[in-house]
Amino acid sequence: MKVGVLGSGEVGRRLAGGFVSRGHEVVIGTRTPKKPDLVQWAAGLKGKVQVGSFTDAARDGELVVLAIQGEAAVAAVELAGTPHFSGKVLIDVTNPLDFSKGMPPSLLFGTTDSLGERVQRAAPSAKVVKAFNTVGNGQMVDPHVKGQKHLELLIAGNDAAAKQRVTEIVKSFGWSGTLDVGGIEGARWLEAMVPLWVRAGSALNTFSHVWVVGRD
Repeated sequence: MKVGVLGSGEVGRRLAGGFVSRGHEVVIGTRTPKKPDLVQWAAGLKGKVQVGSFTDAARDGELVVLAIQGEAAVAAVELAGTPHFSGKVLIDVTNPLDFSKGMPPSLLFGTTDSLGERVQRAAPSAKVVKAFNTVGNGQMVDPHVKGQKHLELLIAGNDAAAKQRVTEIVKSFGWSGTLDVGGIEGARWLEAMVPLWVRAGSALNTFSHVWVVGRD
């Protein structure tokens, strides 16, 4: 399929590369489509990759990934044009992190609202699924954790069929599957886990760690 990825930072590039490596066509949406390092990176991928605007990615993608810094996420959706998300699965990878006081970050808002919900409100006809926001970009595709063979990615969203489609993508990326924590309001708790993930990474001196749900 053709996938639109809004965002050309490390997360956007990692997920775009994952889709390309699985045979999908990707349109990267960015404010700086002619940025030299981005053009060079895209040219180096072995697959079909285009670099364009947010609108290009949202319009052309059969499925869309939102991989923008939290404070700019809703604006990026609006800039892309909300009608372009209509009826599409929109994977929201964003986090409302506040770095205004340095590290570790806190949340811009939380517990009563989330970026996942705000994105859903900004694109009401999209099928928003919160996913990939609780892991570092290095583990999003082909995850690897010593001693762990069963890795499930936490997701949330209102549409069951959309979550099933995301689960299929997650499995194709090398995960065991997903752990569904409910409707899009569940994004409040997935996002709230991230400042703790950063604190744990600082203590471990690595950001390759993954939250794992232990089972009997």
